[in-house]
Amino acid sequence: MSYRGRFAPSPTGPLHFGSLVSALASWLDARAHGGAWLVRIEDIDGPRTVPGAAADILATLERFGMRADEEPVWQSQRMARYQQALDQLKPTGLVYPCGCTRKEIADSLLHAHARNTTLAYPGTCRTGLHGKPARAWRLRVPDGEAAVIGFDDRWQGPQTQNLATEVGDFVLRRADDQWAYQLAVVVDDADADITHIVRGVDLMDSTARQIYLQRCMGVATPEYLHVPVVTNERGEKLSKQNGAIALDSDHPLEALCAAARHLELELGGESPATLEQFYRAATSAWAKRMNVRASA
Repeated sequence: MSYRGRFAPSPTGPLHFGSLVSALASWLDARAHGGAWLVRIEDIDGPRTVPGAAADILATLERFGMRADEEPVWQSQRMARYQQALDQLKPTGLVYPCGCTRKEIADSLLHAHARNTTLAYPGTCRTGLHGKPARAWRLRVPDGEAAVIGFDDRWQGPQTQNLATEVGDFVLRRADDQWAYQLAVVVDDADADITHIVRGVDLMDSTARQIYLQRCMGVATPEYLHVPVVTNERGEKLSKQNGAIALDSDHPLEALCAAARHLELELGGESPATLEQFYRAATSAWAKRMNVRASA
């Protein structure tokens, strides 16, 4: 299958420098491979969605010269598809309703920490709700060696995670009736035939769960690449929650060159004077750094 990548911002505010780095990395990887670059608006978490933010994100990407090769996809328009995916998993016995409250889960994790045992969800509702009303739906993870999920990250190298001891049975539909990130992302990537995922390293902890869910659903697993995140002066990931400022769309070249430096790209020669010059140099630098050979 030909290369298909994507950038998937959450419309919780305008794009900032940290999100620009992720967008640029995904765009350059797609272009270096001669592939398609898609945009997905991850507005599945209704309470966190800021009105107008999605339109602002799309306009900013346009001003920065990153144009999607297909029309953007909006998660909020795909609720029925997520329900269909969950319904398809139910007969397999891999999913089950969970009646645990946040406090009950927090208390169990606190006790586990005190006993120096696993901090994963303890599987309280695996055998039934025990008289509690159903609140969420969880995916049952395997035990033993089958719980160890490994993958080779194109930037970070070989990775492994034991789902049984580090995560536990994880949520696909939340207690507030919102679809969980893990399910929505896997369904969206599969339906869009995404072959390569390029995103920030802060999301790498989710990758093993997503690979396991892909296997449960019988869909292909993309290749993964997690780039270093941008941090503030306190060493925290730059985000809207800790005061990251919006990108200045009037001066895109300055921000793009800074993003390229963060990605350790050597553009060479004089500073690019146009977006076209920047992307030509940056795509070449990315291909060289990541040892990419463009495919037709």
